[in-house]
Amino acid sequence: MSPPSGNVEPGGRRPTRRTFLTLATAFLATACTSGPQQTLRVAAGEPGGFYKEFADLLAGELPATVLSTTGSVANLGLVRDGGADLALTLADAAAAAYAGRAPFTTPVPLRAIGRVYENYMQLVVPADSPARSVADLAGRRLSLGAEGSGAALFGDRLLARSGVTATVDHNPLAEAVAELAEGGVDAILWSGGVPTPAIAELHRRRPIRLIDLTDQLAALQSAHGPVYERVAVPDGGYGHPVDTIGVPNLLVTHRDLPDDVAAAVAGVLVTRASRLVPPQALGTQYLDQRSLIATAPLPMHPGAATAYRDLRG
Repeated sequence: MSPPSGNVEPGGRRPTRRTFLTLATAFLATACTSGPQQTLRVAAGEPGGFYKEFADLLAGELPATVLSTTGSVANLGLVRDGGADLALTLADAAAAAYAGRAPFTTPVPLRAIGRVYENYMQLVVPADSPARSVADLAGRRLSLGAEGSGAALFGDRLLARSGVTATVDHNPLAEAVAELAEGGVDAILWSGGVPTPAIAELHRRRPIRLIDLTDQLAALQSAHGPVYERVAVPDGGYGHPVDTIGVPNLLVTHRDLPDDVAAAVAGVLVTRASRLVPPQALGTQYLDQRSLIATAPLPMHPGAATAYRDLRG
């Protein structure tokens, strides 16, 4: 199928959101049943995390299934290898994949559907920990995100730029939280919304706090560009306001995704935005058209670009 063509309805009227959503639904129903694949596959993240919650809500508005993964790097590999049609990813991991930089060995032909939310890098320690900075974690045992996650990529970069040497594990969230509660590790790194339910529950059982990461922001930006930014952990977090580093979340796809399907997904992001807000999304919410189109460092998929132009009216 061809993408939505033109910017007017019959009779010369611009398309309304209702009209576009009707078209989007028709595009998805046709495009996703024209071959052996019956639904879109959305690579998400760990159960209990922001990506999985958002992907479940998105799948409720599309003919889609959600793939549980360890996170950004794994998701990008699935898009590259044809195992997923859409993926949620941190912008820093997307930039590395697009350019073919570590942990990727060759460029991945990605296109963005939209910039959807802000992710908060959460370096969690017990409230009574003497550690007040990244430097204070030297020589300690840390769990820096699951293998294949955006947190693991960021954690490796954080230690490299800070010059800190530590014993590092890469555990899924549930295991990392259990180890911190039992004293098996001194800190855990998680990338997600605030509050993340598993960490909020830990805070009720054993009070925790977040370490301010912004003293490392300039070094990370110098090495990896403006994908990193200062963000304030919003009220309603874990009881201790702190600044940290934020990374935009992108919804991405392979450049070969048909234009009409990309347009339909973009249309759903705009017209169903109120239904796509996970409970843990207390921070910056990007689900409006002005921020959805800010997909740097990735180029936008042309089908999505068409949808945003038409919806702008």
